[in-house]
This record gives sequence, structure tokens and C-alpha cells, in this order.
Amino acid sequence: MPLIDDTADGSAGSGLMHHKFLIADGHVLVTGSANFTPSCIHGDPDAPSTRGNVNHLLRIESAPLARVFTGEFRRMWGDGPLGQPDSHFGLGKQEGAIQRVNVQGTAVDVLFAPHRREDPRNGLQVLAQVLDQANAQIDLALFVFSAQNLADTLAKLRARGVRLRLLADPGFAHRSFSEVLDLLGVSLPDRRCAIEADNQAWTSAVETVGVPRLAGGDKLHHKFAVIDRRTVITGSFNWSPAAAHGNDETLLLIHSPPLATHFEHEFERMWRGAELGISPRLERKRAQRLKACGRGRPRMAPGR
Repeated sequence: MPLIDDTADGSAGSGLMHHKFLIADGHVLVTGSANFTPSCIHGDPDAPSTRGNVNHLLRIESAPLARVFTGEFRRMWGDGPLGQPDSHFGLGKQEGAIQRVNVQGTAVDVLFAPHRREDPRNGLQVLAQVLDQANAQIDLALFVFSAQNLADTLAKLRARGVRLRLLADPGFAHRSFSEVLDLLGVSLPDRRCAIEADNQAWTSAVETVGVPRLAGGDKLHHKFAVIDRRTVITGSFNWSPAAAHGNDETLLLIHSPPLATHFEHEFERMWRGAELGISPRLERKRAQRLKACGRGRPRMAPGR
């Protein structure tokens, strides 16, 4: 099987070639959050206690949707190994706007990343616009959540009375750059005692934010949200600047109440027994940083 990687365009590669999709016979698409590895699906063979990272895959039969993904593949593939330097990864792909495909009556919006920060079509802007349309409820299951603009959007939604529930990966939820901390009303200095310059910890913490209980070594690797029980946000796209501006990524918006129900079932499964609010582990970490750093100092903006 011939293969290339994301240095085939002559560059050092994109941030990450982070796509997770395959196309079969021009009409079957398999995609979602799962890497095609045992640890992402079944558990690590060398660690019997693991059960596999918490993930999802979608199998969609649609020739029009498969064509959209084939176009993305061809931008990256070019003419393949030993050919001309016509493969494009990262910003070299010059990704465009979101594309809508009708899949047997269901509207599916597809955005491929990355985009330049100043490009209004970038994934973080798309997510903010979609979230802002919520009327009643948003449930989120996220591996990484480090985009300040999305935390600010959720703050506005909460002020409008939208119900928020968020489950995040335990390994990332309480890192200093995590926006999960904003929702918990916590500002946590990093190891250099610096706090993000635009950090906006909420004055009133959300009690419906936390981490699921997982087998040791497993991760919550989902990147999904369900809006008003009718729209599913999914794909390989973590809610981070790196996903929007550096990585090769897929962002999908699927407008389907039946599919939303399936994702809600998965969310409720993780919700049972989840550790919500400021956990004892986070409280200890906050106390340690307070002792070492006080309230911390603002991190200098890039270029300064």
C-alpha cells in the first residue's frame, strides 16, 4: 500500500495530520473521533485493565458526502509517492468555507481545517456561531477544550438560560490552559506561574462540569456536542487553536434529532458516576500552585 505523510509537500509537516476518515468504493464514509488503533477502540493490548479510549465512529453511506471527503484526500495526496511536489497539508491546502451535503434528507455540514487565524471561516468561529444558536441545552464531551472564544460563547449562553453540561478528559481538564477551569471559576497558573493573558474564569462556577470515571490508562477522546437534542457536532476537531489553525482536521455538523439521541445516550452513560465540580484532586493542585505562585502573573502576549 503506497503511503505519504504530511511532509510530502516539502514542509516540516502540519501541526498534526489529525484526520480520522476512510472512504470505501466512493460512497461509504467512516469517520469520527477514533484513531484506527487498538487503544482507541478495544484497549491497550499491553495493559489488560484498559477498556479502550472513549470514542465514536460514524458509518455514512452517501456518494455526495464521500466526494467531499475524497476532495480533501486528493489535496493531501497529490499524485502520491515519488511524484511531483503537489501534495498539500496544513495551511498549504488553503481550505475554504463550510460545505453542506444532503444525506437522504439530513443536512450535514463539513469543514476541513486548518485556516489562518484572521480567516473568519476557521473552525473556532464556526463552532461559536453554531453554539450561539442554542435555545435550551448543550451537552459537550471533549478531549481538549482550550479555545477562549468558545468558553466566552458558553458564558453568554449560560446568561441566556441555556443549560450546559460538560465532560472532559481527566488528563486535560485541569491543565492550566484548559477552558474547563474557566467554567469551574478557577484560574490556575502554569509551571512558570503564568496565567493566560485573556483568561476569563467565571465568577459563578458551573456545577454540571466534570470528568468521567474511566479505566486506568483510558482517555475521553470524544470531540462532540449535542445542541438542543437536534444537532451533533463531531469529527477529529478538538476545541483548540491548534485544531483550527495548525492541524489537518475534520469538523462535522449533523442536523439530525435521531442521531442526537444516540449521542445523548453516550453522554448519559458517561454522566453516570462522573466527578463533577471542583474535585479533591483539582483542589490540591490549586492549593499547590497558590503556595508556589500566589495568584500568578499574566502570560506575555506572543512577540513581546
